[in-house]
Amino acid sequence: MQESSISATATPTAPLTEPAAGSSAAEDRALVERAQAGDTRAFDDLVRKYTPKLYGLIYNMTSNREDTADLLQDVFAKAYRSIKRFMGKSSFYTWIYSIAVNMTLNFLKKRGRHHKVSLDDVDTGIENDPEFIRVTTANSGVAREVNIHELQKRLNAAMMKLSEDHRTVVTLYDVQGLQHAEISKILGVSEGTVRSRLFYAHRLLQSYLEDFVK
Repeated sequence: MQESSISATATPTAPLTEPAAGSSAAEDRALVERAQAGDTRAFDDLVRKYTPKLYGLIYNMTSNREDTADLLQDVFAKAYRSIKRFMGKSSFYTWIYSIAVNMTLNFLKKRGRHHKVSLDDVDTGIENDPEFIRVTTANSGVAREVNIHELQKRLNAAMMKLSEDHRTVVTLYDVQGLQHAEISKILGVSEGTVRSRLFYAHRLLQSYLEDFVK
């Protein structure tokens, strides 16, 4: 595996759009089979394909570029060590996303839930994601003249107030664009649990932003 394949300039919030559909899933299967047979170039192809998606996932959970870069390297290193044990019972993207989510959650728990995040560290990511802004402010009645930059800061601050579990489902659903069923597989919880966590997280975000979006 070539470390240079993991670009530091990856798009922070690249959305995941039907990654397991059609030719993409078949392409993943072919690359996984080659990687399992010892073809390191095939694994490098998987790294290049999933770096933007996983960078966006991890960054939106940590809001720190250095932590994201380190975790991304660790995620692909673990996947590389474990690729021969991947049996294909789930899609590769579900498998790699599960690794990324679990490793990031473990990192956040070690870092501490009350870790203070400087707004200087939150340079891009959630704050520039138009879909996230649209979803979280869809019914707010904000006028066009609203100070978007201030709203972006509020969104970042609000996200960091959520628990790791709630921040994860918001990131997967609102930023990455995954469906409830996909999130359920990645997190290993029921779809009902995913929906309830999303509902609660959205209510919290609305309450955190209430004074600003009135």
